[in-house]
Amino acid sequence: MTVNNVTRLLDSKKIPYTAFELPAEKLGAEATARLLGVDPMLVYKTIVVTREKGKPILAVIPGPHRVDLKQLAAALGEKKLALPTEREAEQITGLQAGGISPLALLNKGFQVVIASEAEGRAEVHVSGGQRGLNIRLPVRSLAELTHARFASISIPEVG
Repeated sequence: MTVNNVTRLLDSKKIPYTAFELPAEKLGAEATARLLGVDPMLVYKTIVVTREKGKPILAVIPGPHRVDLKQLAAALGEKKLALPTEREAEQITGLQAGGISPLALLNKGFQVVIASEAEGRAEVHVSGGQRGLNIRLPVRSLAELTHARFASISIPEVG
């Protein structure tokens, strides 16, 4: 069983979760869903989004979706947002792509926005802060821990 800062944090806060160990290579949310045998709409990915001034945003969205920068900017009252490259996202967060998790970045100043699709769900899957570790936890707990807000920020991926 993988133990890291994320699992220790959840344990210390007595938040119920299930950890799943997966292959350590970078898997997309949809590949993760297939391996876990769950609906891809339950596997959330964390997308780093940069703004002109201030700390980047972590957009937590369903696997089959992509972040809609216009909707996200409107939800946050920002003028211009951008998607960094994978390498830039790794430099910004200090985490490997495929292991970027809002739970691993608590108290680092990132603003977290969770796609509104999650609001009606009891639980979702997110990265456990490293490749190969997936965590299923209550949506409420995820939102409370990360001080996230819910907003309509994602649209289905085309193609």
